Amino acid sequence: MTRILGIDPGSRFTGYGVIDMNQGRAVWVGSGCIRIKGEDLAERLRVLTQGLTEILDQHQPELIAVEQVFMHRNADSALKLGQARGAAISTVAIRHLPVHEYTPTQIKKAIVGKGNAAKSQVQHMIRVMLGLNAIPQEDAADALAVALCHAHTSHTLTRMSATQVGLHQLRRMRRGRLR
Repeated sequence: MTRILGIDPGSRFTGYGVIDMNQGRAVWVGSGCIRIKGEDLAERLRVLTQGLTEILDQHQPELIAVEQVFMHRNADSALKLGQARGAAISTVAIRHLPVHEYTPTQIKKAIVGKGNAAKSQVQHMIRVMLGLNAIPQEDAADALAVALCHAHTSHTLTRMSATQVGLHQLRRMRRGRLR
């Protein structure tokens, strides 16, 4: 079993989603939002770091998946998002947890099947894929989508790697080098 924490960083709300992957099956563990309040940047980043630290302590994930920053029309918004993302990555990096990054397009494609999916489609698919009773809040759904994207991507890469090893061994057998 592997526990994955997905993070959807934001300057006002940072979503988090925790799943367990057990024999290729995703199981919801927890999700929610860290509401980032504060008078200045330092206070807001402290609130984010403290919130993530509590989540790390509570859920003890083995892997972290984070959504990459995409360029907003507003450079100030992109800068604030980048600062929140940096604080989130630093918080988990201090614990030496592996961090994997995915673009919004990669995440939507892994969850919905198309990279330009609407947020409502992502929320719906998260509810269906994890067997939830209700549609999760937008930021929490996005974070769960990041975690599921990593789970699916790493599972596929593992299978491809095993296939490559198998093909390599088959070629060696055909050449009489493997017994």
